[in-house]
Amino acid sequence: MKDKKIIAVDFDGTLFKDAYPAIGEPIPAVINYVKQMKAEGHKLILWTCRCDAYLIAALKACQVVGLTFDAVNANVASNIAQYGNDCRKVFADIYIDDKSADLSKILNANKPIEKKGANPVK
Repeated sequence: MKDKKIIAVDFDGTLFKDAYPAIGEPIPAVINYVKQMKAEGHKLILWTCRCDAYLIAALKACQVVGLTFDAVNANVASNIAQYGNDCRKVFADIYIDDKSADLSKILNANKPIEKKGANPVK
């Protein structure tokens, strides 16, 4: 299992178009990628700010498109056993999130982070 990864994936804006608190339309390219990773034996964590009824709705939407997860807003069982706790920040080898920045681009370009309609961070 050493060559297998833990992948944390966000819901709103990543697996489904952002329509919070409603459920947006599925994003097939991301869903298919994540399903392929699961089929290859990688562990998946649904990593979202949704909770309570909103989280249940997201899980149902994922189920409809055939997505299942090894953990939801928590670390995978093997990491909890290894470290003896389930810390607040989930550990993953790969984080997939529409709000993420590509750190390699930041380090290599040494330019301000820009987002459409926002002032650059300096």
